[in-house]
Amino acid sequence: MLKSMTGFGRERVMLDTKEIIVEIKSVNSRYYEFSAKYPRAYGYIEDKLKSLLAGKISRGKVEVSVSVFNRVGTDAEIEINEALARQYVDALRGAGDTLSLADDLTLTSIMRLNDIFTIKKTVEDEEEVWSQIKAVAEAALDKFIQMRTTEGKKMYDDISSRLDFIEKQVGEVEKLSPETTKAYMQRLTERIREIVEDRNIDDARVLTEAAIFSEKTAVDEETVRLRSHIAQYRQLLQSSEPVGRKLDFLTQELNREVNTIGSKCQDLEITKIVVDLKSEIEKIREQIQNVE
Repeated sequence: MLKSMTGFGRERVMLDTKEIIVEIKSVNSRYYEFSAKYPRAYGYIEDKLKSLLAGKISRGKVEVSVSVFNRVGTDAEIEINEALARQYVDALRGAGDTLSLADDLTLTSIMRLNDIFTIKKTVEDEEEVWSQIKAVAEAALDKFIQMRTTEGKKMYDDISSRLDFIEKQVGEVEKLSPETTKAYMQRLTERIREIVEDRNIDDARVLTEAAIFSEKTAVDEETVRLRSHIAQYRQLLQSSEPVGRKLDFLTQELNREVNTIGSKCQDLEITKIVVDLKSEIEKIREQIQNVE
């Protein structure tokens, strides 16, 4: 089934020590293009994310956004220099004895001594962090692919209905084409009668001219190829593989055959059909620009 190149998926997970949010979005592109946004400290996840998505996405301009919010106090450790704090206390109490001051030192007093505290960032286990981010990214990716699949189903229905219309109109061309030759024979016969002013017309000459005209305007080969292209199109629409590029090629072939019919046929009805066919093919082409 078709998949759209446009999609969006988002997942948010709260863990004991952090909150992780992953968003995946894409627009159409001829090839697979990947870009990622993430906190500076997590640069090591970019290649891992790229590999994770590459296995599920073949075309599209894809952007992944990863946000990691550490819960308050969980990303740092505070160490106290007890030796230095003891020296402060001893010095203060010594000064208090010397100056005959009351000893009113408390823990609050010690906390004002900033240089006895050292704040160290917690060193995270990269494999553990990636495991957490990967789980969230996979959930976001599932939603992303689901949206692409849903959009692809809509495109499938639209393209299928247009192929039905095109096939029906090809049948009309096949009916009208022989009639064009008959009409030409009638016009040719009337024209010859006007010129020679005689009803004794050389039938062989008329048949020869009609045969030449029929050969020049015959579209049998084009209609056969159109039907073949339509059949191939329907097979590709059912494929589980990415088929956007193949459909693009087949669409060009459909248009080529219709243009050839238009250039060969001089019949007004067939000309109208050609115009309708080109309009439908253009609408299909617009759709497949977004097929993966």
